Amino acid sequence: MIRVMILCLLAALPARAETVVAGLSQSRVAITTSFAGSEILIFGAVKRETPILRENPLHVLISVVGPMEPVTIRRKDRRVGIWINTEAVALPAAPSFYAVASSGPLSAALTETEDLRHKVSIERAIRSIGASSQADNSTDFIEALIRLRTEEGLYQSLPSRVSFQEQTLFRTSIKLPANLTEGDYTARIFLTRGGTVIDRHEITIGVRKVGLERWAWTLAHERPFIYGLLSLSIAILAGWGASTLFRYIRS
Repeated sequence: MIRVMILCLLAALPARAETVVAGLSQSRVAITTSFAGSEILIFGAVKRETPILRENPLHVLISVVGPMEPVTIRRKDRRVGIWINTEAVALPAAPSFYAVASSGPLSAALTETEDLRHKVSIERAIRSIGASSQADNSTDFIEALIRLRTEEGLYQSLPSRVSFQEQTLFRTSIKLPANLTEGDYTARIFLTRGGTVIDRHEITIGVRKVGLERWAWTLAHERPFIYGLLSLSIAILAGWGASTLFRYIRS
């Protein structure tokens, strides 16, 4: 009886006029010793129950979020001819990788309120609670973090990089740099109208070390003593081999 009542209530709810469906070119990224980065194609379509509304067009925003991690940003100043750390701000969490692409300017596709709610822009994705109590100019530290990670390819702002055809089909590509952090990445697709999110969809991307890279990482973290002995042995053998080769060349 309860199941029948729930089904009746769900059937009575109005269907969403527009929803988003999406897919990825690959759902797993393998980090090997020769890994030099990768590129993920994100594509999809808008499923609608009503005709297209031309007077208030849709926008699509796509973000790829890496594992969150605590970050400490330090400022160095020159004192008595020496560069030393003078101030520091510790952030509770910041994405190890973050890319956001949109079908138009971000300000036109999303309001400030919706950005605060869904944390779409790079600035909103960084958790900076308590930063203002650590330094008077905490925003300078956050901007420095964004600038440095942008230079490394870890943070990417890609306005108007989502191809959106006839307000139905969309696609974009996100470049993943070689210096990725292992873990689960989340691709988030937002459908907005008038700057308001009307639907969203999430897909998980697994980034894992494989092969020799995975074996070395596991050994270093789970058997550090054996890893240290192995590293020392390899260094000794390499030095002995180089010395032997050098003597052979000179003789």
